[in-house]
Amino acid sequence: MKLSVFTVVTPDLTPEELVKAAREAGLDGVEWRFKEVPKDVNGEKPSFWGNNLCSIDPSLSEPEMLKFKEITEAGGLEVVSVTPYLNEMNLDATEHVFHTARLLGAKMIRVGAASYDGTGSYPELYETTVRYLKEAERMAKQYGVKGIVETHHRTIAPSASLAHRLVSHCDPDHIGVLFDPGNMVHEGYENFRMGMQLLGPHLAHVHVKNAHWVQDGRREDGTANWRSEWAPMREGIINFGSLLRDLKSVGYDGYLGIEDFSGQYASGELLKQFGEFMRERTQDL
Repeated sequence: MKLSVFTVVTPDLTPEELVKAAREAGLDGVEWRFKEVPKDVNGEKPSFWGNNLCSIDPSLSEPEMLKFKEITEAGGLEVVSVTPYLNEMNLDATEHVFHTARLLGAKMIRVGAASYDGTGSYPELYETTVRYLKEAERMAKQYGVKGIVETHHRTIAPSASLAHRLVSHCDPDHIGVLFDPGNMVHEGYENFRMGMQLLGPHLAHVHVKNAHWVQDGRREDGTANWRSEWAPMREGIINFGSLLRDLKSVGYDGYLGIEDFSGQYASGELLKQFGEFMRERTQDL
């Protein structure tokens, strides 16, 4: 298994600084965040979803975008993915990402799945997402880049089984699943090994982050209220040693990508800690 970084979690680094830090930490690849930085946050303190200095603006010209490929490869790293935010499932926007991924030599992009907040009809959202994924599958085949659906809370794919229900309509060579156990602490937890076995060839990528539950006051009826929040790699609910054994048991040999939102470390130190953390847990596998 190889290591990568999703640049959403390195908002204070420039692309050049990110590649240097990733190389020094022993990582193998980069997942480039594909999202514009709003003009009204320019000059603000760097943040994950605000003034993120390590993002590819979708409006850039092809020569400007190619600089990200050049920077990555000059550092001896691989462009693993171009990772956008496509939950609106806009097909034009999706094709633009596929085109960019092929331009940069990326293996995959993150495609969309409908959001879910309890107000809409799951069956309708499911049908809409399946239609979208069939179109994304066509694009994936055309561009030679895999589309992956992330297990993510507050979507109709919070768990491995619900993600599998979506992608089972598609060829795993073209549409797969990004298995994110950290997200599944918030919503969608299932036995990890069982979920991996269910996904089979659709298991395409894995993100590494952690989370936990904390008591947050009392409800009106006097019972304890709980909420989930992000946690450092070593301090959350997920046992990554066990998770890696589960991955090995199903023959997974792809990337493990850091996406830590705990804020415990500065970006450079985060990458260093991630490299050490993963090597500690893979040396005996």
